Amino acid sequence: MSDLRRHVRPSSLPVPLHPRSWVEAFAAYAASECHLAQNTVAAYVRDLRRFFEWLGDRPIQELTITDLGDYAGWLAEQQLAAASIARHLVSLRVFFRYLQLEGLLQENLAELLGSQKLWERIPKVLTPQQVEKLLEAPGPHDPLWRRDRAILELLYATGCRVSELAYLRLEDLHLPEGYCVCRGKGDKERMVPLGARARAAVEAYLTEERPRLVKKALLAAQLAPSGMDLGNRTALHPATHPATDDIARPGQGARTRRGFDDGGRSCSGSSGQLSPDRWPWLVPGSAGQAEGPPWLLLSYRGRRLRRERIWELVKRYALRVGAPSDISPHTLRHSFATHLLAGGADLRIVQQMLGHANIATTQIYTHVDLNRLKTVHKRFHPRA
Repeated sequence: MSDLRRHVRPSSLPVPLHPRSWVEAFAAYAASECHLAQNTVAAYVRDLRRFFEWLGDRPIQELTITDLGDYAGWLAEQQLAAASIARHLVSLRVFFRYLQLEGLLQENLAELLGSQKLWERIPKVLTPQQVEKLLEAPGPHDPLWRRDRAILELLYATGCRVSELAYLRLEDLHLPEGYCVCRGKGDKERMVPLGARARAAVEAYLTEERPRLVKKALLAAQLAPSGMDLGNRTALHPATHPATDDIARPGQGARTRRGFDDGGRSCSGSSGQLSPDRWPWLVPGSAGQAEGPPWLLLSYRGRRLRRERIWELVKRYALRVGAPSDISPHTLRHSFATHLLAGGADLRIVQQMLGHANIATTQIYTHVDLNRLKTVHKRFHPRA
């Protein structure tokens, strides 16, 4: 909470009169003036929309601490986990503080709300044998199997978050030197070593598959202004690529429309022309030709691979090898840290590689390795 307070400054942005429009103004303020991460702002907005769903037509200025307590109870009735309820209350505190700065509230009653104590959960990890099977799951029968294998290898080799991997750029890779640069929360950079197997998987993807994806990106960028919808043309033939990440699904039409990147955001300006800010490969390079996408991991259409799609790929390959059904990309991050500590790595080094600001966050992994706990117990307990 102290970090959030340091960021709060009076906003120069005009505040709309309609209360429900305050959320949009708050989001703009949090992103532009507080420099909060995009995912953090999106989470705040989702939480506040739920708050306004509960609020109805009641004025915010007339809410009492009892009313806000009822809101916390209503969140519990929605079957939300304790951690989700705590985050909703944090979002409300920050939003009310913003309204204070704009002179719309006199006091922040949300500061008086308490949160349910959160128990520390021991992270679920895979055994080294399970990790080995998972990393070998993508094969030649899979579309873009070299890319998928590179994804799994990078997740386990670096311990990076899935959003960090999705935004990893070619310039962040230093394969000859054996490391990459990850940009974590708050845009903090850290260097993480890359093992030989991870480097080999990435090099195979860069050599065999990525050039074809770059060509598709360049072709899409050239044809999009002419009105040709390359994405929909591909989506008309899903049988051609039954397992690719770019097949149109119900509710995902924005991913196949011309002028949209893989985040569903418009890549064109008001004139309908593609913006070099969104499509940096449209800018001529030193050789006079358009540059390719800057991201390492590309989708079937040559766009940046979305983190949701990486999540789906991990789930698919975990199902194939019989891994636990609740596995996610973060499971490989947990496994990365746990296996390092089990091998005798220093806790501070693991903290640096994970990008944790507080070492207490890293210490939870010392409780995961049962063999380590047994060894310590046997060595130091008088009746072991």
